[in-house]
Amino acid sequence: MKRSLVVLSIALVALTAVAACSPLSLLNATASTDDHRQIAAIAYGSNPRQKLDLYVPEPAPASMPVVVFFYGGSWQGGKRQDYRFAGEALASRGFLAVVVDYRVYPEVLYPEFLRDGAAAVRWVHDHIGAYGGDSQRMFVMGHSSGAYNAAMLALDGRWLGEVGLDPTRTVRGLIGLSGPYDFLPIVLPNVQTIFGPREQWPSTQPIGYVSPGAPPVFLATGDADETVLPRNSRRLALRLRAVGVPVEATEYPGVGHIKTIVALARPFRNQVPVLADVARFVNAH
Repeated sequence: MKRSLVVLSIALVALTAVAACSPLSLLNATASTDDHRQIAAIAYGSNPRQKLDLYVPEPAPASMPVVVFFYGGSWQGGKRQDYRFAGEALASRGFLAVVVDYRVYPEVLYPEFLRDGAAAVRWVHDHIGAYGGDSQRMFVMGHSSGAYNAAMLALDGRWLGEVGLDPTRTVRGLIGLSGPYDFLPIVLPNVQTIFGPREQWPSTQPIGYVSPGAPPVFLATGDADETVLPRNSRRLALRLRAVGVPVEATEYPGVGHIKTIVALARPFRNQVPVLADVARFVNAH
């Protein structure tokens, strides 16, 4: 196992250097195709980026929990096809996984990517039963800026409210991996542009929307994360506990920002138990 991880790490570096394909593509190559079927490019809106992919376990259990996953990319990039390994990971645990594309900068600014996320959740709520999913057991999940999106959908009722849904009834749980939830002041110029005038920034922070009616929350980060500091998860967990919201907060020792999502890929699952912890949380709720 150690040798295979070394080989894969070398391959990731080599592939990045020659730009033959992305490291995420290599992770996708490790994903099994035997335990799920993929239904790709379902439109939930009219924009080319308003599409989602389904990963349906096979054989499909009756009335499966649903996990709607939002990838990261600083609200400036990413595509759902790069996260087949994440969809496969969730499907391998018996969950119907939904990997969502959404509009990003420079095409849109805050809060349009949240409106896209809400529209995707609305589509899932209305249609997932046709694929064996249980819309009453829907979890929202994300990594990095995708975790921000998921947190805002679960905690700030404005966005799902705009599409006729109530997060306290629609979202069974929130799963955040290495997410920014309390990141003022905003220091990166592009991110400053994305989130608009400085006086608006406080209203963009997930931590400001914690309330006693929020769904249960699982927060995971690495204590070596220098991209999105672990204090984001720590502060959100403290605020949630203060109002009585069930929250599990895990810090993986020696783990950086990218590893919490890479750990979903088959070769890395034994290094960091992110998938096992997420599955336990979903099954518990």
